[in-house]
Amino acid sequence: MEEPAPGAEAEHPFDDRFTEEDDELVEKVARKMVNMRLTVPAIFLLESSKPLAFLGGQLLVFLEPFIQTLFNFKQYQRFAFLMENRDNWERLLRKIEDLEEEAKQREKEEKREKKKKKSE
Repeated sequence: MEEPAPGAEAEHPFDDRFTEEDDELVEKVARKMVNMRLTVPAIFLLESSKPLAFLGGQLLVFLEPFIQTLFNFKQYQRFAFLMENRDNWERLLRKIEDLEEEAKQREKEEKREKKKKKSE
């Protein structure tokens, strides 16, 4: 395999297009954040770091050994690559917010059901 010329950028192994698998990956991360009750810290971190999206993606590369407990290697690398793009940070934020809203609605419904059963 030919090596890139000095100063030339090496090709990234991932396509820049956002795919259905990427959407599933973003949802998996968002769902994990909501399930762990980390919605507020995640939103705060993502909102405050949006201008540094590329560096955030690079930080994920640094944290790879720790975070691989959640993902397989390929998924993790793809997620880190996706997070270098500010638009994908926004996708993740919206997904976290949507899932949090769904979780709150489920909790309210469960509480109503419990009250209803107690009153019967």
